[in-house]
Amino acid sequence: MIGLLCAVLVIVLLPYLATRTSHDDAMEASQLVTHSSEVKSLTYRIAYVTRSSEAAIFRLLEGARETTLLDKARQAGNDVPALLGQLSDMTRDNPTQQAAIGALGNVVNGRLALLEQALARIQRGDRAGALAALHDAGTLFPMDNQIDTVVRNEGTVLMERRAHARRSAFESALVLAITSIAQVVLLSIIVFVSERQIARRMRAETRESQAVRRAQMIVQAVREPIALLNAQLCTLLVNTAFSELYDLPQEEQRELRPLPEVGEGAWTDGALLQRLRDVLLHDRELWDYELVQRTVGGIDRHVVVNARRLQQHEGEQPVLLLTVSDVTARALVEQQVKDLNRQLEGKVEQISDVNRELEAFSYSVSHDLRAPLRHIAGFTGKLKRHLGDHVDETAAHYLDVISTSATRMAQLIDDLLVFSRLGRGALRLQAVDMQSLVEEARALAVSEAGDRRIEWTISPLPIVIGDENMLRTVWQNLIGNAVKYTGRRDVARIAVAVERDRDGEYVFTVADNGAGFNMEYAGKLFGVFQRLHRASEFPGNGIGLANVRRIVARHGGRVWAEAEPDRGASFHFSLPATELAEARTTRRPS
Repeated sequence: MIGLLCAVLVIVLLPYLATRTSHDDAMEASQLVTHSSEVKSLTYRIAYVTRSSEAAIFRLLEGARETTLLDKARQAGNDVPALLGQLSDMTRDNPTQQAAIGALGNVVNGRLALLEQALARIQRGDRAGALAALHDAGTLFPMDNQIDTVVRNEGTVLMERRAHARRSAFESALVLAITSIAQVVLLSIIVFVSERQIARRMRAETRESQAVRRAQMIVQAVREPIALLNAQLCTLLVNTAFSELYDLPQEEQRELRPLPEVGEGAWTDGALLQRLRDVLLHDRELWDYELVQRTVGGIDRHVVVNARRLQQHEGEQPVLLLTVSDVTARALVEQQVKDLNRQLEGKVEQISDVNRELEAFSYSVSHDLRAPLRHIAGFTGKLKRHLGDHVDETAAHYLDVISTSATRMAQLIDDLLVFSRLGRGALRLQAVDMQSLVEEARALAVSEAGDRRIEWTISPLPIVIGDENMLRTVWQNLIGNAVKYTGRRDVARIAVAVERDRDGEYVFTVADNGAGFNMEYAGKLFGVFQRLHRASEFPGNGIGLANVRRIVARHGGRVWAEAEPDRGASFHFSLPATELAEARTTRRPS
């Protein structure tokens, strides 16, 4: 361990020191290169600013009137002295460069003096004098050679610094070679130490084998039958649940036994065996293969088999993991469901027969019963015309009763047929605008009310999903009743509103200030031919609200009413709200 620690220290410290030195040298070289680049950039900037001012002065001579030209013409005089001082400070460690920069300063300062003289003459309007000063500046004080000298001197310094950097890199490579030797020593030490790790690995393998045994214990404890098969479909390992299901003796659980011989023929299904071989050969998976097996005690069980291939260590043949799920209870339930479906189909057929009989009955009512009524009404009229003026008051009353009764009987037959069709007709579901249906029903009721004064209050109504014709019948009955039972009011007040209940359903309400009724008899209100007022008070046959209840019930809703005698009534019905209807209601323009 002491040798290992020493080797580690050497291999860590030496690369660190070598890397640190190389890093420092590289940083220093980088800084020097950057410094040289800054010197060159500063030199070029002095030349650029000077020439930029000269160019601005020339433009002023040409008569340009740009507001920034005067500032540019004076920029060299303002900036160049400071730039020359900065350049001198940056090269204090290089006497040759100091001399070159001094010469550059003399030339630039002389040139700047002439530029200032030219600018002053321009301001006095002496254009010829300014042009002569500019010409003297370029002739007497050329600065290109001095600029090139400064830049060339800095390039020479840069080459010397790069040579120094190469020497430092060589020294770093030498240190790294020594470090590599130290690494070889470290590897030798590691080989020695690895021998000691073998014992530890043996102990780890022992612990791993213990973990394998624990895993086997878990597999044995699982209540789902599990088996491990080799390439020949022989059992390598089975758990307790598998042994119990297929009556495999304890002493045979670890023996190689062909799968078809397990469970007294439970695994002789050729299609299943072929699928298992395909799983092994082609690395496929078998999912939810259902079959019926006869297991212990001759019991037929519905099972679901799943299988997948497992790859062992390299060079070993793959094995097959087989799991079995007993779904006998589920299969029995499914069979019961099938039986119930068959019974339901029979009931549906019976209902179809009943509907056909009702159709036949409706046809009979529509045709056979109407004929006698037409005869009664027709011959009553003929008898009244035949008797003429010889009919006394009693006979005329009897004839009127017969005619009225026949007409009422015909109307009752029509209403019964409508009521029957409402229960048997198919719903044509679509988006229905309840606002339009209410407006239509109100217009119809107002046309029949004559000159009555009616105040309407109709709230905005949604779009629902339903049978438009049936829902039109609902509104016509409810609004028609509201108009009819407010007939004795000087001012009839009828309100139509909607709200959402806790279940999200639409609840529609038609309220009036009419005759009302006693809630004690509300249970009879929606029955066929049930009326709470005499026909002499309010005409009708008592089937309208029965139609309303049947239509709303077919739409999945309910109907109820609230009232007080002579204080009006409120009729409510609910309809389910669907996402489609809500979306269309939201998009409908207000």
